[in-house]
Amino acid sequence: MPNIKSAKKRVLVSKANAERNKMYKSELKTVIKKFTAAYESGNQEEAKNAAQVAVKTIDQAVNKGILHKNTAARKKSSIALKMNKLA
Repeated sequence: MPNIKSAKKRVLVSKANAERNKMYKSELKTVIKKFTAAYESGNQEEAKNAAQVAVKTIDQAVNKGILHKNTAARKKSSIALKMNKLA
């Protein structure tokens, strides 16, 4: 345990940030799973809507510092490739 006041605060702040990041990551995984389920079912309209939500959520995660921009680009590219296969 830290003894210095600023170190104690950093522990609390980092714990709060970790919880927030965990929430965003969980939401991101859920959205991607919903897209994958829609893609595998072959429902083009549902997959299109899920893809839009997934791409938006990925972009928000990058802006919040949850994902690296190259990771986001890879995920969005994968979604785009799957959408092109459905079309």
